Amino acid sequence: MASKDDPESSSLKKKSTLTRRQSLQTAVGAATALSIGSSLLPKPAKAAVKRPSSDLTDSGESFTSPNILVHRDANPGLEEMAMHRIAFGPRPGDVERVKEMGLENYLHEQFHPNDADDQECTQRLADATLLINYGPQKVGKYQHPAVHEYRPLNTLNQSTADLWKLMTTPGLPQPELYRPVDEVIAAKIIRGVYSKWQLREVMTDFWHNHFSIDAYVTNNASMVMFPVFDRDVIRKHGLGNFREMLGDVAKSVPMLVYLNNFESKASPANENFARELFELHTLGAEHYYNALYTEWDKVPGALEGHPVGYVDQDVYEAARAFTGWTFANGVYGRGDRFPNTGEFYYYDKWHDPYQKRVLAQQFDPYQPPMSDGERVLDLVAYHPGTAHFVCKKICKRLVSPNPPESLVKKAVHTWMAFQKDPYQISRVIHTIVMAPEFKQTWAEGIKLPFEVMMGFFRATKANVMPEQSLFNDLAVMGAREFNWPTPNGRPYDSYHWTGTSGILTRWNAVQRWTRGQKDVIELPEPLEMPDATDWDAVAAHWERNILGRTMDTASHNSLVEFISAPFPKGVPQTGDKPYIQRTKDLIAVIAMTPDFHVR
Repeated sequence: MASKDDPESSSLKKKSTLTRRQSLQTAVGAATALSIGSSLLPKPAKAAVKRPSSDLTDSGESFTSPNILVHRDANPGLEEMAMHRIAFGPRPGDVERVKEMGLENYLHEQFHPNDADDQECTQRLADATLLINYGPQKVGKYQHPAVHEYRPLNTLNQSTADLWKLMTTPGLPQPELYRPVDEVIAAKIIRGVYSKWQLREVMTDFWHNHFSIDAYVTNNASMVMFPVFDRDVIRKHGLGNFREMLGDVAKSVPMLVYLNNFESKASPANENFARELFELHTLGAEHYYNALYTEWDKVPGALEGHPVGYVDQDVYEAARAFTGWTFANGVYGRGDRFPNTGEFYYYDKWHDPYQKRVLAQQFDPYQPPMSDGERVLDLVAYHPGTAHFVCKKICKRLVSPNPPESLVKKAVHTWMAFQKDPYQISRVIHTIVMAPEFKQTWAEGIKLPFEVMMGFFRATKANVMPEQSLFNDLAVMGAREFNWPTPNGRPYDSYHWTGTSGILTRWNAVQRWTRGQKDVIELPEPLEMPDATDWDAVAAHWERNILGRTMDTASHNSLVEFISAPFPKGVPQTGDKPYIQRTKDLIAVIAMTPDFHVR
């Protein structure tokens, strides 16, 4: 992370941060019919569930569900919906391309990403640099000079052995150790903006959130090995098979470290990983029955070998199954020293070899190495409860925070029918997107901060070079990447993101991005202006560019009034500087409307 006292970054924040009143004057005063003032809306009922922690403060003044905010003549077309759900928003021309080729054909194309056929993104990754900046440091007996330099994203494709050298090099300053995580964030932004394989990027984001890891607050091994977790676990399996991904997650160094399984050994086992495996990664809290049954054989279906859910006994027994699953970090075990390679490592002397019972299945004692843990992964991955929990979560991301149960059932049916298929996840996505429910649920969900950022950059065809200021924008909006404070991941429920401060941070960010920041975010220069002689066409042009569609009649008319107000003589020449500046203001206003933030 760059120094917090970076003068350029701090001055930018001072210039660009608006008060609530100023933002309302900019967005609502300019286009009053857009209905984006949260104070005009009723407060929602208090949610019964506990809200996860967040960087955002909540004044108590909130939006209701976003569908109430968007008043349109008709829902957008299916292709427009899809580009805001299975992509991070359309770039100009994307919607027309999908309409021409057909959504199903577009989906099949997206299911088979080929980096060799993604030249712009590949080149941008190769050309990208990221600042590393820290003052003189003494680490133990090692003295290091100050560093302020732009480096390529070297760690993204490094092997485990090469990355592990950061751990075995004595006395490295801390910024060198969390550099790999920063590089993964930088690459994620580049791919989110420029990759033609948008579905892979959306699902990579989804699975990182599902298997959420706070990479910055665990030990150094997690940070150093994070590129491997991103590349060889999440990105590799994001459109593939859930059981295969689950197995690689369980063996990955960041997850072993984050949930403490790397130090779990018999008598007693550490239950952190097993607990989250059941509650967050597979069956979900909805299938936790300990409040009703404290003994495994009382759970409905258990005596027939098919319990409908799990209890604490299952978690405790599963934790025993994963004892000895660690990584080669050079420590001493029971009379042995581990290798020091950074690879997954099974240490038999830490494993509890005795009989176990998980989800009503008996485990005989003294099974072959790792057999106990692999069997637990099979049991949870193939459980019907996992199908429902994970499919519903995918529907929450791709469709609505409250997806129709009929859609969830269709996704579950596909999930269960293709549990061992290498394209299981892709088949589930196909079922969801092609179902009629997909196009009947528009504007029930709100985009998360990363989606807002990517959507704006894509819509404006911005030239983006990732830098700490963009990382900070995400943090201010409440979701710095790979830094969520709890393993449950960011919620998809709209109420979490729509408090007054949450909306203001989005508005402020949009206005900063519109103004640009040298060598970080720049709109095309010269701005690609429409060849239009009437203001209706001008407003419609920018609505289509930013949203992929035109807005409802009332909102469109407000935008026409806004863009035309300074020009009583009609549309100026496209090179007219006041016209260009007013157009940039129009872009910001469109990106501050609910239409831009819902999906």
